[in-house]
Amino acid sequence: MYSSDPIPRPAGPPASATPLQDHLAAQRSGLISDDAGYVVLPRSLVESMPLPWQQQMARLLGELDEVYGTLPWPVYRVLPSRTERLVNLDEGQLAEAGYVVEIDATGELVYRERDGSVVADPESHEVLVSCLDPIPRSPQQPGDG
Repeated sequence: MYSSDPIPRPAGPPASATPLQDHLAAQRSGLISDDAGYVVLPRSLVESMPLPWQQQMARLLGELDEVYGTLPWPVYRVLPSRTERLVNLDEGQLAEAGYVVEIDATGELVYRERDGSVVADPESHEVLVSCLDPIPRSPQQPGDG
């Protein structure tokens, strides 16, 4: 009359109501946990995707612009960066990251943040510093040539 067999379930995790958020929350290339408010896609990689992907991407970006195009969008500046330990930076990199190094009365190096607070463990404190972009630009991008 009644089966004692368990109800078959689809393999894999259950479907999410926030699939893009879930995908972006996983540590991925180009995203950092400190400031995961933006997603940056290298133009040269996006333009080299297979044509069906480019068509889907263009359609989705068009829909995004249609829905949110009236918002007061700022101009974004994107800098390729890498994480480095604070103690491995030179003065220019320290300044760029918002830190200074001083020698205290005992002759020890003291690292400070912009607000003057001392960095407790500079040996393990990591910050972002700009670097050369390792992803090659496509020849048709503006600014080339």
